[in-house]
Amino acid sequence: MMNQFRKPKRLVADLLQRYSPRGMLLYFLPAALIPATFIALGKGQLLDILVDASGFALYMLSAWCLRKGLQAEHLYANNRLVRATQKPLKTIAAVIAALTTGMVAWLGVGHSLPVALMFAGGALLGMYLSYGFDPRAEKTIIAAHGYSGDEILQALEDSSRIVRSIEQANKQIRNAELNRRIERICEVADSILAEIEADPKDFRRARKFLNVYLDGARQVTEGYAKTHQQTQSGELEQNFRNVLDTLEEVFQEQHQKLLEDDVFDLDVKIEVLTTQLKREGIL
Repeated sequence: MMNQFRKPKRLVADLLQRYSPRGMLLYFLPAALIPATFIALGKGQLLDILVDASGFALYMLSAWCLRKGLQAEHLYANNRLVRATQKPLKTIAAVIAALTTGMVAWLGVGHSLPVALMFAGGALLGMYLSYGFDPRAEKTIIAAHGYSGDEILQALEDSSRIVRSIEQANKQIRNAELNRRIERICEVADSILAEIEADPKDFRRARKFLNVYLDGARQVTEGYAKTHQQTQSGELEQNFRNVLDTLEEVFQEQHQKLLEDDVFDLDVKIEVLTTQLKREGIL
């Protein structure tokens, strides 16, 4: 089962990645170019000023790309629903660092061009050995029951974004009880997506759930998050509780029935929820 859907572990992993020192060294390596720039400025050496200043700026850009690339790699490695990044940031960082090293060695230090190219090659090799290049292999999910792997993957990606939208809307609600209930719904939804990802044949049976329940949960949560800030209606809050009761019950049943390979009773429950959501003006 995917780590993404284990919320506490995912949060800890994201925090560790965000505050990891990996890749930070590149921010400090070009520090010597700062005094070099001012020394060149004092001597009036225009070429050295341009080389040292632009070299420092390019190293900073390389460090920024590297950090972003490492974060993207972390998401890719820990989330089956993340495709390979379209921008190879780690590779871009390595190329920038290599070209900058060669430029500084040639125009700044005064080495010959062949020697400068060797410095550039060494920098590129060092970046590769230290951080590698970007993952490019696309993640795949096997086809099942007439749905292609890409269709299932896209549906899971869309559903995961809906869950994250529910979590964002929940942050706007100032009610601890409702917050906890919405969090439980999101955790169960994540577990359902994990079951589908682990066994794609479950997608056919869960498709109606994803289309009706999950999107209905998003609509009702976002609607309540906006409306309750404008009015403190007890009736509105109770109606929202009633919908949450149904959502919690059906989310739990969906998860259980995926495990039990049972779909008939769930279809009945889905029709009941659809009716309730329409009655509440959500669908």
